[in-house]
Amino acid sequence: MADHNAINPVTDSSDEKSSGSSVNGPKGEQEKMGRPTQVPSTDQRVGEISEVEAQGVAHFSRLGWKRLTVVLIVEAIALGSLSIPAAFASLGMVAGVITTIGLGLVAIYTSYIVGQVKLKFPDVKHYADAGRLMLGRVGYEIVGVMFCLQLIFLVGSHTLTGTIAFQNITENGTCSIVFGVVSAVILLALAVPPSFAEVAVLGYIDFVSIIVAILITMIATGVESSNAEGGLAAVSWSAWPKENLTFAEAFVAITNIIFAYSFAVCQFSFMDEMHTPRDYVKSIWALGLIEIVIYTLTGALVYAFVGEDVKSPALLSAGSLMSKVAFGVALPVIFISGSINTTVVARYIHGRIFKNSYIRFINTKMGWITWLALITLITIIAWVIAEAIPFFSDLLSISSALFISGFTFYFPAILWFMHIREGSCFAKKNLLKTAVNFMVLLIGLVTLAGGTYSAIQDIMDQFAANSVRGAFTCSPI
Repeated sequence: MADHNAINPVTDSSDEKSSGSSVNGPKGEQEKMGRPTQVPSTDQRVGEISEVEAQGVAHFSRLGWKRLTVVLIVEAIALGSLSIPAAFASLGMVAGVITTIGLGLVAIYTSYIVGQVKLKFPDVKHYADAGRLMLGRVGYEIVGVMFCLQLIFLVGSHTLTGTIAFQNITENGTCSIVFGVVSAVILLALAVPPSFAEVAVLGYIDFVSIIVAILITMIATGVESSNAEGGLAAVSWSAWPKENLTFAEAFVAITNIIFAYSFAVCQFSFMDEMHTPRDYVKSIWALGLIEIVIYTLTGALVYAFVGEDVKSPALLSAGSLMSKVAFGVALPVIFISGSINTTVVARYIHGRIFKNSYIRFINTKMGWITWLALITLITIIAWVIAEAIPFFSDLLSISSALFISGFTFYFPAILWFMHIREGSCFAKKNLLKTAVNFMVLLIGLVTLAGGTYSAIQDIMDQFAANSVRGAFTCSPI
């Protein structure tokens, strides 16, 4: 069994002493100013640091299940919904609907398992800590790297979407790299608040933003198709996969749907701020069902209105004028949802670096300095990723294959087998759960292997066909 005490950050006595001296001022400075030297007692120093730490704990323990639902919506319902109509165009209407609903239900179940792990092991504050439960220190490091890369990739995908949005809205020929920098700066500014409870306030704007943008896209594409020659009957959509569908194209479509259900990756982090963690079940059911409805309707209706030529992100299919309107309305969700991923990964890294110091609570001068430096570095790395892989669907696909396959599928299954299961796998009460978790494990491993191959192959094909702009160029996206 892993050493769980290593997970729980405990203030070290040596840090308390050094921190205490900094709070009260060095002895030499007091002598230079002509004041008599008064060394505070140990009780005073400990008392001051305890107060700072108590304030920090209180600041990061304000999340109820309703606010958690809002934060999950902010983190989850964003770019995923914009990629699903194109996935339907590859898979066909029948397979698209079945895949979207099926993967949504699986994601709700694995999120439930993640919550059970958090309740059983309260010291698990991030997914990396769950890696320690699976493979000790090695698992902690591997999952920690995956956790950071996944969230940075997410921030990169939001940077890319912001670039696409600004180019589409303005049409003024400005270099795409400039729009990428502007997007990165906005994401950085919104990531400054370190508490998820604070971000939840923006969640309502975020949710309204994506819903209205989707509705505009649906209505605009429906009206445009109705007014076209032949009307809706002439739209070239199919119930079955498109002709000559390659393995790579099919898997890119599937991994784009998987990307839309990636909310489990941040769940440990969010639950760590809940004042009543057991209420998480209400949140994941609310979020999961909302996602399934939104994604299925968005994919099916936009695909039915546009047909096989639907673009990714879907807002590009709304026509010249309405596409600008839709992107304008979607700007809040592009940047608010992106920034929360910066907050999550920064909280993990910052908490790890300053594990034994009250600096981790970001309620002191040094806490704020280190926090701002860290989120700036993360944003720069995300911008580099967005410029290096400047095409939407494949960036989401790579993220899904390499990271979400684990966080949403095979890691929760492994955690169930190792820590949640009670009794033998083949006990009567466990037979169904064993079968379900084994299936989830297979889904994750197949996504990891097949999705990675497909994303790389699709990127190579697109570069070979010159159908995308080059990395770090000013060409239109």
